[in-house]
Amino acid sequence: MVAAPRGTESGLQAGSFALRFLCGGAGGSLSQWLVMKLYAAPLNFRPVAREFGVPTEFAPEVHAEAARLTDRFANQRRDARNIPLVTIDPAGSKDLDQAVCIERSGSGYTVYYAIADVAAFVEPSSAIKEESFERGQTVYLPDEPARLHPEELSEDAASLLPDVDRPAALWTFRLDDRGEVADAYVERALVHSVARLDYDGVQADVDRGEPHPSIALLPEVGKLRQASSLRRQAINLRVPSVRVVENEEGHFELVIEPRHPVMDYNSEISLLTGMAAGQMMVEAGKGFLRTLGPAPTGAEDDFMQEIRNLGFTPGPDIGQFLATVDADTPRGMAAMREAQKLLRGSGYVNLEEKQPEVHAGIGGYYSHVTAPLRRLIDRYATEVCLSICAGTAVPEWVEAESNRVVKTMGRTSQLANTVDKACLNLTEATVLRPWVGHNFDAVVLHSDPEAGQARIFVVDPPVLAPCLGHPEEGRETAVSLIHADVGNRQVEFAWPAD
Repeated sequence: MVAAPRGTESGLQAGSFALRFLCGGAGGSLSQWLVMKLYAAPLNFRPVAREFGVPTEFAPEVHAEAARLTDRFANQRRDARNIPLVTIDPAGSKDLDQAVCIERSGSGYTVYYAIADVAAFVEPSSAIKEESFERGQTVYLPDEPARLHPEELSEDAASLLPDVDRPAALWTFRLDDRGEVADAYVERALVHSVARLDYDGVQADVDRGEPHPSIALLPEVGKLRQASSLRRQAINLRVPSVRVVENEEGHFELVIEPRHPVMDYNSEISLLTGMAAGQMMVEAGKGFLRTLGPAPTGAEDDFMQEIRNLGFTPGPDIGQFLATVDADTPRGMAAMREAQKLLRGSGYVNLEEKQPEVHAGIGGYYSHVTAPLRRLIDRYATEVCLSICAGTAVPEWVEAESNRVVKTMGRTSQLANTVDKACLNLTEATVLRPWVGHNFDAVVLHSDPEAGQARIFVVDPPVLAPCLGHPEEGRETAVSLIHADVGNRQVEFAWPAD
């Protein structure tokens, strides 16, 4: 996925774009590598947003309403400001959905996980609510996110910013010494984050042995959760983020963001919450599940062959193999991207309309409840969990909109995926266009002699692309870039290389 850090703007319209990669001379092979920067025309992703109907601005009246919003459940909250919660997000982020604190409890652990209480601000009859149904979720264009909510809400009043009191849905988990859930509960609370941390800083602190006290146990709990009974059977994708950054020279580069271990540990807390919410909803027979069926027939065999072609020697269990892959390397990133084909067919289920379905990528029932600033359905699913734990009826406004929520998420999830792919394709075509006729080193993932076509992975820059010709699968070979069409967002290579 091509994405700028959440809550930041990269301003690509105003600058040049560059991609660091290794290339050879014109018409030559890549056996002699030279470090170069690729400069291309300025990238502007606004046309992509317009093409697919992604709204990038809010009407003045929506901004005005957002600025007036206050906590409508202020008198229904537990005072939990004594819990030293911290947020962990990409550097510069302001739309902070989650805050965490982990404590040792006997031989086990207590995990506190605060989620921004967006429902406290969004009234059922408000313009903000209708706007959120139009958008469904934040779409992360590389130059600027097309937000679900106005900045007055998503980056201010509802965001779990540090050193200010904020309304939240506070989850409390009791875990045993193996990291398995003994008890889970969610309630409305008033919380106070004591620090806004970023992944680079947290990883550096952990490596030095000086983690923030609130998350000193995060690696320990994260590893236990990765080994938990359900998670062992899951396909856990660790696809590195590819993002646009400005360098010291004022140009822009496409870079692979390192996948720090603390990212995976932090993700386990979010997964823990979604799994607990999903199980809670299934037992109550109401709520919303995020679902994903098993891999299509033959998809696992095709994937195993492709990763062998990438040079890996996998064991019989795909999930265990993926856990060992270094996703920060070009080949590791390609393996993770190829594994995404095993997890197609995701959707949402309203439990009052359909039977529960498991999420194959998680290993059990799962619900989206941890990112209400960025996804519509989290606001509604959280409300169901709050009602279940409090022993009260689900609010009428949730019941009335349940089917509409599911349809909106289906529509906008497909849109977000389409826009992600279009932005990546545009970036690749724009960056590679000056290099038509040059040769690149590639690995052949799939070859079809009858069609005279192949699918290849170019190592640098890391690109999965079609290729004319039918080189042997698994072969490392030079290919020629013969086509880079910015208008159609397409690139194509040919074998053998000139």
